[in-house]
Amino acid sequence: MKKNFVALAVTALMTVGFAGLAHAQSQTEEYIKKMVSANIGGGVKVDSVTKTPYGGLYEVRMGNEIVYTDEKAKYVFVGSVIDIKGTVNFTKQRTDELNRVNFSELPLDAAVKYVKGDGKRVIAIFEDPNCGYCKKFRKTLQTVDNITVYTFMYNILADDSIAKSRDIWCSSDRSKAWDDWMLNGKVAPAAAASCTAPHEKVLALGKKMRVSGTPTVIFTDGSRLPGMVDVKALEEKFASLKTSAPAVAAK
Repeated sequence: MKKNFVALAVTALMTVGFAGLAHAQSQTEEYIKKMVSANIGGGVKVDSVTKTPYGGLYEVRMGNEIVYTDEKAKYVFVGSVIDIKGTVNFTKQRTDELNRVNFSELPLDAAVKYVKGDGKRVIAIFEDPNCGYCKKFRKTLQTVDNITVYTFMYNILADDSIAKSRDIWCSSDRSKAWDDWMLNGKVAPAAAASCTAPHEKVLALGKKMRVSGTPTVIFTDGSRLPGMVDVKALEEKFASLKTSAPAVAAK
């Protein structure tokens, strides 16, 4: 009976102790969030504050940007946290985790579909019709076999991007019209007044996913590569994927 009583007492003390630590931790994180929000300026919104397992630092996340601070929020550290051997970039790991998306939940009906070969290797891309790097990347894709590409026309670069994308979307062959423009500069026929394009839907999707530039490539494992990707990097990424491409319905 005595042993049972001692065990219960120890358990109760540990529970109270852990609860106290959790409460104190929560208070520190709220304090940091308040201080950073008040002092960083520019209308920047602090999404979360989390204590890290390295150096007593706290991670401060603002959208897809991460900075670090101390428990009193006196200093802000900008940059990557890397282990002493230089083999692990903890900041990049965390950023990749935050940017990961559920590929199966992407609204592929709002994308232009292109298939080459057996189409087993699947990617989605956010591109703007006025993006020079996107045009270069389209040329790269012409050299890649057995691929399915879902292109979200993400109109963020110029005033006429919306009109160009709408004309392409309303073409009888969207995929051909997109490649004609991106590869050869051939303008698509003007869309009928009754035709609508998913501009608002894609724009909202890109903002939700924090897509800040074009091209941005999304892989079936939910990871992304911003900027133009060369054939070598693309093939290496495909080779590293451990899961098979999700089943996607034809659009």
